[in-house]
Amino acid sequence: MKRRRAPSTHNTLPDIVIITGLSGSGKTVALRALEDAGFFCVDNLPVTLINSFLARLSRNGEIKRIGIGIDIREKSFLSGVSDVLKNLRKKYRVEIVFLESEEEVLLRRYRETRRPHPLRGKIENVIKIEKERLTPLRDAADRVVDTSPFTPHQLRDYVTSIYGFKKGKGAMTVGIISFGYKFGTPQNIDLLFDVRFLPNPNFVPELKPLRGTEKKVSDYVLKKPDAKAYLKKIKDIIDFLIPLYIKEGRTYLTIGIGCTGGNHRSPAIAEALGRHLKKSSLDLSVVHRDMR
Repeated sequence: MKRRRAPSTHNTLPDIVIITGLSGSGKTVALRALEDAGFFCVDNLPVTLINSFLARLSRNGEIKRIGIGIDIREKSFLSGVSDVLKNLRKKYRVEIVFLESEEEVLLRRYRETRRPHPLRGKIENVIKIEKERLTPLRDAADRVVDTSPFTPHQLRDYVTSIYGFKKGKGAMTVGIISFGYKFGTPQNIDLLFDVRFLPNPNFVPELKPLRGTEKKVSDYVLKKPDAKAYLKKIKDIIDFLIPLYIKEGRTYLTIGIGCTGGNHRSPAIAEALGRHLKKSSLDLSVVHRDMR
C-alpha cells in the first residue's frame, strides 16, 4: 500500500488529485466521483500540459479543487514525466492515484464491454505494453489502488470517502470496508481487523442466504460475547487513534474488517462500527466490497 506524502504548506493553492492507471481499471468512474465531490475535472490531459492548465485555472483563485485524468498512451508523453510531477509538488498540494486491476479482470471487463483497448492490438499484449509505459506514474503515485474486487458503485464510494467535502474544520474522512479474505485483502487499508474467529452465520441454514446488514444476521453476530468484547476493543483503539491522526495532520483513514467470504460477519461488524463513528464529526462511508 502506498503511503500519502505530507501535505504541502501551499494552503491557498488548489488541491489537485491526478487520476491515472491502466485502461479498464476505473479511471472514468473515479474522475466522475471527484466531480460529484466538487472538483473541477478534466480528462485525458497530457502530462506536459498540466502546468500551463493549472496556471490558467488558478490565476483567478476561484477554483480550489481540481481533478485531472491522465494516461500516457504515446511514448512521447513519457518524456520528462518525473520532472513535471516533481515541479507540480513544489507548487501545489498534489495527490496521485494510480488505479490497476488484475489482468484477468481487465480481460473480462473488455470482453463484457466489447470496447477496444486504446492501444489497439491483441488485448493481452497491449495490457503489458501499457503497464510498462505507466511505470513512472505508478512509482510516483501516493495511492496505488487495486480495483479488481470493486464494482463501479463501490469505487465511487471509495473515492468519495477520501475526497468528499469535509463536514467541519479538522474533520477526518474515514472509510470502512468490509471484505472476504478468500477474495483477497484490499491494498488500501490503514487499520485491519480480522473477525474470522466469530461464529459464522453461513453455517446456519436460515441465515446463510441473508446479508450481514440484515437484522437477523446482525443480531446473531453482535450478540455473541466475543463479538461484543472485540467490537468494544475496536471502538476503543479507533477512538484513541483518530484524534492523534488528526493532530498529526492526516485527513483520511481506511479501516478494513475481514471475514472469510465478506457476506455476514464483516458487514455486521462494519455497520456497528459505522454507527459508533457517526456520533463523531467525521466524513464517514461504509462499503461492503464482497457482500452478495
